[in-house]
Amino acid sequence: MPFEFERQKIKDVILVKPKVFGDNRGFFMESYKKSDFVKNGIDVEFNQDNHSKSSAHVLRGLHYQAKPHGQAKLVRCSRGRIYDVAVDIRPNSPTRGQYVKVELSEDNKHMLFIPEGFAHGFVVLSDEAELLYKASGEYAPQADRGILWCDKDINVDWGIDFEPILSDKDKVQPKFRDINNEELI
Repeated sequence: MPFEFERQKIKDVILVKPKVFGDNRGFFMESYKKSDFVKNGIDVEFNQDNHSKSSAHVLRGLHYQAKPHGQAKLVRCSRGRIYDVAVDIRPNSPTRGQYVKVELSEDNKHMLFIPEGFAHGFVVLSDEAELLYKASGEYAPQADRGILWCDKDINVDWGIDFEPILSDKDKVQPKFRDINNEELI
């Protein structure tokens, strides 16, 4: 099998480690194979691919889409290095308000599967980073939502010793306790 699937402390979040075949010419790896993903609990139809580039110290998040436009994501850092964060915001989840943080990089080539019902964010640890990610739903601007990245109720340890660069939108997102649970899965 060309992948290892590691369930995280929140079992629905899965770290995917592809098998990488490399030599002095470069490398080859499969980044997605539906049959292997389904066998390992990721039975999601991906409908949109995204590619983003960010500079050093940029923090994006924590973002999610309100129902019925929720998105599961499969995130990969193809250039640079990031900490990727998934926060469980499902209203009836026993792990609600908890998060998973993993390092994704061009070197480790790991991917993080984030199911619907999670807010997502990342911080850039290298000079630049490029992310490629699959989403189960198409982006719907009317459903775009977020949570304040530094909300003390979630208390994400971003693992950084610098002031992150934020968008104007991310500076003023609501706190976790103020999000509308009626909009969540």
